[in-house]
Amino acid sequence: MPNIIKKTFYKFFDKEKYFSFKSKEKVNESYKRFKNITEKQIKNIREKIDGKSELTFLHFGHCGDIVCSLAAIKELSKSHKCNLYIEINKKMPLPYHKHPAGNVYIDERIFKMLIPLLKYQKYLNKVNKYENQEIDIDLNIFREMPINLNFSSPRWFFHVTGVQTDLSQPYLEAEDHNDLRDKIIIHRTFRYRNNFINYKFLNNFKDLYFIGLKNEYEDLKKQVNNLKFYECKNYLDMANIIKSSKFFLGNSSIAFPIAEALKVPRLLEASPNFPIMQPIGKEAFDFYYQPHFEKLFNYLNEKYTH
Repeated sequence: MPNIIKKTFYKFFDKEKYFSFKSKEKVNESYKRFKNITEKQIKNIREKIDGKSELTFLHFGHCGDIVCSLAAIKELSKSHKCNLYIEINKKMPLPYHKHPAGNVYIDERIFKMLIPLLKYQKYLNKVNKYENQEIDIDLNIFREMPINLNFSSPRWFFHVTGVQTDLSQPYLEAEDHNDLRDKIIIHRTFRYRNNFINYKFLNNFKDLYFIGLKNEYEDLKKQVNNLKFYECKNYLDMANIIKSSKFFLGNSSIAFPIAEALKVPRLLEASPNFPIMQPIGKEAFDFYYQPHFEKLFNYLNEKYTH
């Protein structure tokens, strides 16, 4: 009996065999993709790393994904010169709710925001826009690997490159901020929100500063009346603010990966549906439910109040 007929028959007359059939089918499809594409890509990357002293990397975003990739690149920079090229205007395959670049991962505006942060990293030899330069390692292949990506984002790039490092240690550099120090810094995008919680209890606290887009700030301001807004010049400015903060609170976007990479005290609004950001190291917490949110916020606030 052909597979399509067998599958249809099981779907209507034998649910147990239908789900078993689907599971085997998925495994077979993943293995086929691995043998036809992924295995060759991984072998080629391994050969480049073993055979060259200078490596070129390509990434088209999101910005948070680029920051997460820096852990692997920093580890490789101990033995190689590392150059990173950013491709702009790469279209996303699916609609992305209120994405700041519209239907692309990174547009020209966001690239200009990101480039100062990347160029500040001493372990990156060169950082430029991608304009058909020769590439050794296309970091974007993590999106096509036949694995479930619901695990810690920096580790995606461990499995692309084959190198691993201690994620409890910083892999991003920034400096102290001239204007904002020892404030509670908050960033909450419209994406990856946790609908089990709210921020209203923050009205009992002071020195709350929002970094991010104005419409994101105005949305959170509906819950937190005493929230103040700081417009970051670029993502290096954002990183400097986060480094200088009392602690950072945010959901999955560009700011939390920065806080995670800097290893500042931090609190993540965890996404129930896509938990790819996972705090690792000291004074690093996430929450799904309101009582835990308030308890952890109070703990960090009390510990880091001078």
